[in-house]
Amino acid sequence: MSEKKVILLIVEGPSDEAALGTIMEEYFNSEYIKFLVVHGDITVKDSVTNKFVTMTDIISVIDKQVQLKLEELKSQYGYNKEDYIKIIHIVDMDGACISDDKVVEKENEENESKVLYFTDHIEAQNVEGIRKRNARKAEVLYKLRTTKVIGKIPYHIYYNSCNLEHVLYNELKDFTDDQKMEMADDFAEKYEGKINEFIEFISDKPIAVEGSYKDTWKYIERGLNSLNRHSNMHKIFELT
Repeated sequence: MSEKKVILLIVEGPSDEAALGTIMEEYFNSEYIKFLVVHGDITVKDSVTNKFVTMTDIISVIDKQVQLKLEELKSQYGYNKEDYIKIIHIVDMDGACISDDKVVEKENEENESKVLYFTDHIEAQNVEGIRKRNARKAEVLYKLRTTKVIGKIPYHIYYNSCNLEHVLYNELKDFTDDQKMEMADDFAEKYEGKINEFIEFISDKPIAVEGSYKDTWKYIERGLNSLNRHSNMHKIFELT
């Protein structure tokens, strides 16, 4: 058993780890912070099997990836299962909770596969496909927000709306992976050694959703809130 306990952070991509890694390590300096990068939106599709997920199988999908990561970390650092004190899962909302009439057909047919997000609607070529995606994702998120343990490790899920870039940089547009990484590096550098400033930023209105953990999820599920610039990541620092 290691001297310090371990916190596992689940994020979508490498830029999420780059933006938040130093901040989390500085704040949780009494624990080891390790990232599980799932390379995509695990609340929609399992990147390992390339299959859509549902509320009935999402826990097992996440647990499989967690167990693989724990095996990897055990071989690298010797961590045992009892060394893990919590799983922190950070997701993008992607407008998942808006009504179907707010998903409309995209007028510009360039980059047909690209979905465009706005603060009051989503534009897509495959309107019905996005509506179905939203319905599945909303159910999956409800399942996860009411889940307290995965693989016998305490679990909490937190959101950024519409996505991490929207919350951290106030930019609601489609960035390339290279752009995301460059912005993430700049953000990490900005708050390096300034954890209190980051907490103040992420806790500030109107970004931070007020209320309990449950209240913040109820809020983001209403109206257009899952498209607008909101986050409950500040709760990460309140629950320690």
